[in-house]
Amino acid sequence: MSFSTSSFREFPRVFWTANLTELFERAAYYAMASFLVLYLQQIGLGNYWPSTLNGLLWGLVYFLPILSGSLADHFGFRRALVLAFVLLTIGYAFAGAPVWTGLAELNPSIAKDAPLSASMPVVALAAAALVFIGVGGSIIKPCISGTVQKTSPAQLVTLGFGIFYMIINIGSLFGRGVSYYVRTNSNLSMIFAVSGAMALLAMFAVLFTYEEPPTPADAPKKDLKKTLLNMVLVLRQTRFVVFLVLMAGFAFLYHQVYNVIPLYLARFVEEKPPVELYTMANPVTIVLFQLLITRLFGGMNPIRSIIVGTLIIAGAMVFNILPLLKGMDLRAAFIGSLPLGGAMAIATVAMIAFGELFEAPRLYEFIGKLAPKGQEGLYMGYANLPMAIGSVVGGPVGAYIFNDVMVAQNRPVLGWLILAGIGVAAAAGIFVYAIWLNRFQDQ
Repeated sequence: MSFSTSSFREFPRVFWTANLTELFERAAYYAMASFLVLYLQQIGLGNYWPSTLNGLLWGLVYFLPILSGSLADHFGFRRALVLAFVLLTIGYAFAGAPVWTGLAELNPSIAKDAPLSASMPVVALAAAALVFIGVGGSIIKPCISGTVQKTSPAQLVTLGFGIFYMIINIGSLFGRGVSYYVRTNSNLSMIFAVSGAMALLAMFAVLFTYEEPPTPADAPKKDLKKTLLNMVLVLRQTRFVVFLVLMAGFAFLYHQVYNVIPLYLARFVEEKPPVELYTMANPVTIVLFQLLITRLFGGMNPIRSIIVGTLIIAGAMVFNILPLLKGMDLRAAFIGSLPLGGAMAIATVAMIAFGELFEAPRLYEFIGKLAPKGQEGLYMGYANLPMAIGSVVGGPVGAYIFNDVMVAQNRPVLGWLILAGIGVAAAAGIFVYAIWLNRFQDQ
């Protein structure tokens, strides 16, 4: 399908406003995401709680849209978005408050067995911050995607969501870039000031430019009680639940980009790694190769594409092993001032993005095929559940692999092999599932 320049003029103003809002929101989130586990460590939350709390944050962001979407439909997208950005602004302020108020000091030197040493006010502020950010972020997802769906002309829905996905990655790059500049000219806590400022900009964009998208008079509003009931009914479908659990393996590894990789860089590669710059490889890869991968492999069977994506993300872990097997110095310069370990991290993140390109769009397509006729929308609401499961599990398990295997045993190769093995196991599970599903459908 081809689009002309005039196609872009067919989108109404609210479509572009919603995308501008999404740009600022994603900039806010990714301004701090790459450093969150390191920051929580440095304010005294020990070696294990930072990863666990980071996993819970991602779990909230990806699980709660199932419920918050119903509330947004009931109260209106505009009101829901304003509430979301108020919660996000408070959350980012709470996150930076321990350092800004003097309750905690940043300690970049973390012992191998550092215990939880933060005071109760610091722990309370950190926990409250992540809850506010998680709840606020979960409200935004269904509002913005719903606006894109409602305001895209019928013949341009594909283009509309293509623009939306592109804006997400532009926002991600923008947030990381601004965060790097501010952090390197002040201190690590200021990443939350960047995030808070971006959230405020998004809120002002909603207040002054966003208009409630039109809703057909006969369109039924989602009912929260019915949503909860449907959740139970859907989760009684064994073949669907098994698929979601298996897909959590992909999400588990994806989450380690913001969990194990920052910790690994800080421990084994360099004292103050520019993690936000290294993780830029994810949105850059997606922006550059999305159309090419779709064109070359769009005809591949969905389940096969998902398996390929999962194997790619498993293989991405191996990049970090290669220099270790040859006894190379991870801190040695690779290109200019870029250390070898940093180059391997960039390659890992880029490969994970390639895996995402094979997996993410086909996930929705496959879920649509699994759904009973007339229940496609209901089942699609659970497309983010694997990411929620993978994040919640990935936090503490990733912390164990890093702290108890890579650091305590001084066996980073084994740690990366375990992560790669989880990816291979997930791909094998999906392969076996596909065989079982074919037999199930033939009966």
